[in-house]
Amino acid sequence: MTYNPRWPDLFAMEVNELVASLPLGIALRYEHFGSTAVPGLAAKPIVDMLIEVCSLEGVKQRVVPLLESRGYDYFWRDDVSPPYPWFIKRDANGQRTHHLHMVEANSTMWQRLLFRDYLMKHADEAERYAELKRELAARYPNDRIAYTSGKSDYIASVMEKAKSEPPAVAGG
Repeated sequence: MTYNPRWPDLFAMEVNELVASLPLGIALRYEHFGSTAVPGLAAKPIVDMLIEVCSLEGVKQRVVPLLESRGYDYFWRDDVSPPYPWFIKRDANGQRTHHLHMVEANSTMWQRLLFRDYLMKHADEAERYAELKRELAARYPNDRIAYTSGKSDYIASVMEKAKSEPPAVAGG
């Protein structure tokens, strides 16, 4: 769970592969988010990608078959609102390397960038988050749901701070 300085490069390489292989115009924006996007933050070695798409129906029809043929696992995330397509990329050993969250521009998933950006600006908060993750990983080594649930109150509190922080001034 230590930081890997290659994570930004792994994100960029995956973006390049997707841009070269996805149908033209379906993916409009790519963001690296989650813990691997925060320099220095300990994380599970899975690069989370938030990808804006022009149409979820277009993803189902045109992207799902393409990515499944390349070995990605596909899931329809209906446990969140609004639901969206989610892909898992694995390495040759079957270990997860990337999570691709494909959402439309109006998805609430974009709010997660506030959390990422806040941790990037506040190293003390990023360290508190890393410590919480280490504690939870030790307490719930085989229970991903409990691990994730254990982070929710902390994430909500940081999100409140992030939302109340004044926006950055352009050029300043």
